[in-house]
Amino acid sequence: MDDVLVTGLGALSPLGAGVDAFWRGMHAADTGPTRVPDPLAHMDHPLMYLVPEADLPDGPPERDGLPLGRGSQFALAAVREAVADAGLAAPPGPDTGPDAGPGALGGGVDPRRVAVALSTGMGDTDLHEGWWTGEAPESGRWAPAFPLASVVGGWLGAQGVNTCVSNACAASGYALSVGADLIRSGEADVVIAGGAEAYSRVALACFNRLGAIDPERCRPFAVERRGTVFGEGAAVLVLESATHARARGARTVYGRLAGAGWSCDAYHATAPEPSGEQIERAMREALREAGTGAEAGTGSGTGSGAESGFGGLGFVIPHGTGTELNDVVESRVLGALTPRTPLYSVKALIGHTGGAAGAFAALAASLVLHHKTLPPNVPVGERDPECGVPLPSASAPMTGAYGLVNAYAFGGNNISLVFGEAAA
Repeated sequence: MDDVLVTGLGALSPLGAGVDAFWRGMHAADTGPTRVPDPLAHMDHPLMYLVPEADLPDGPPERDGLPLGRGSQFALAAVREAVADAGLAAPPGPDTGPDAGPGALGGGVDPRRVAVALSTGMGDTDLHEGWWTGEAPESGRWAPAFPLASVVGGWLGAQGVNTCVSNACAASGYALSVGADLIRSGEADVVIAGGAEAYSRVALACFNRLGAIDPERCRPFAVERRGTVFGEGAAVLVLESATHARARGARTVYGRLAGAGWSCDAYHATAPEPSGEQIERAMREALREAGTGAEAGTGSGTGSGAESGFGGLGFVIPHGTGTELNDVVESRVLGALTPRTPLYSVKALIGHTGGAAGAFAALAASLVLHHKTLPPNVPVGERDPECGVPLPSASAPMTGAYGLVNAYAFGGNNISLVFGEAAA
């Protein structure tokens, strides 16, 4: 079976515009939420990790006559960087800017073999919230709430499968897995995969009503955590078959998507199943598919699968949202399945990016594998004794050849992905 490689990365995040800004921010480990600049955010904790105003995309304001919201604009910004990074962008010209029509793809790629699998939890809901409060965009035309994938596909001229995944906070993990399946099944050579999420007054108000927003910051696994704090942005990975990447001479390979595991708790609309049976199932399936040697509970972060010739699990990027039960359940499973393997918390850095959370975790995993360095975690305060997982406070060389990414969601949706070093 052909390997699924990561050949391009793109990001827009609370750390700024671009992947380089994201990597620098991971090492700085110094972030915090701010009050949302929304006079109608009448809620107890109107806090969020926001994309800096200086880095907000300047458009496009519409596509094919339909207005675009913040989510679609974020997605386009990250896609433009990822496609250029992969060497798949058309040469610069008057028809390849943010408002370009079909044909932004270059590099000799067949557009019929390029697919798009993007995710979001709230999409362009900001447009609809504006209409409800008399702040309609200049166009005045109605637009769908979830146009991200179609907008990106139209801008690229991608003629393969085009799908928008929206199963809450696991969505972009599922989108990446769908992308890998499209490549392995022979349906596509290249898949633009990831997720985008933007500030939504409704979403933040709902989580405030649930009592699920921390009044200070996102503090996964901390004893004083009191909920999560949302973040916004977009993270996009270019997935590509190894055969296609070799044939066109891909200039950079960040790693490979080596394994995936899906499951559903079938337990509760919002709460995780307390035993963690199904999240463990997803992790085991992803580790088994990747061939890490860690799926039997032997992972140690020091090369647990070395005897099979694959190397071991070097790090985990957990779902860890800062909510009480979620962190405890995931910690218990990780402690049993991958003991002593260090964790890197993306949510402590940029908050919970909802439908884009899995993509940001995958972006971080790809960068760790590429640079062979695990950055320091953002300090979260005293650790919860029930969350006995290692959260290193200093940067360290990566051990092992694989990283595990977890993403969970309301409805009991679970996904685990394993990213591995690219073959020499």
